[in-house]
Amino acid sequence: MPLDVTLKPGDTAPDFILKDQDGKETAISSMRGKKVLLSFHPLAFTGVCEIQMRTLELKFAALAELNTVAFGMSVDSVPCKKAWADSMGMKHTRLLADFWPHGEVSKKYGVFVESAGFSGRVNIVIDENGKIAMVKVYDKTEVPDIEAVLKFLKG
Repeated sequence: MPLDVTLKPGDTAPDFILKDQDGKETAISSMRGKKVLLSFHPLAFTGVCEIQMRTLELKFAALAELNTVAFGMSVDSVPCKKAWADSMGMKHTRLLADFWPHGEVSKKYGVFVESAGFSGRVNIVIDENGKIAMVKVYDKTEVPDIEAVLKFLKG
């Protein structure tokens, strides 16, 4: 499942508005002044994806200390994200639903896998000015290394 991630560091991050597991809308442009970690994962209720999201939750405070907000991103619907977040006991991390139009944001970021109908596993860091700072693609069976992301954020 090759990804055509055309965004590179220095590019302006495509703007979007998506709802989280509680139905709250978030515009990425409203995050200016903070760093943003978009943690794309294929699908809710799957093993590696669950570890990936639980890791964001575990590192919520460490990310906040680095002026960073993390979002879990997938093509699942808001009700699916809600059920999944509740099943994992998520209290802080927002899980965004790129459900309809199906995968529109994933496509803007070049991480959508057409043949599979979902996004690849990718971490994208956006800086305080809305520019792409880091793009890291992972194999679908690989848990993203949050410590490497934290190291990158620390500079």
